[in-house]
Amino acid sequence: MSVIYSENSGHRAALLAAEQVRQAAAVPGATQSALRNADIAFYRSALASAVANGLSPAQFEFALRELGTGGA
Repeated sequence: MSVIYSENSGHRAALLAAEQVRQAAAVPGATQSALRNADIAFYRSALASAVANGLSPAQFEFALRELGTGGA
């Protein structure tokens, strides 16, 4: 389970919810594609939450670029 902590309670709650969805996708037998898509959805949710809460989305943009999505 990934741990990203924020002092911003709204962002922290959004990250927890996104992580729970990502973990639910990591079932036995899940394909690499399904896991990658779950990671992409997580980072997109995290990025949107960071922007909505006035925080830097840089780490989430970087993660999305690393996953080959171009950062968004």
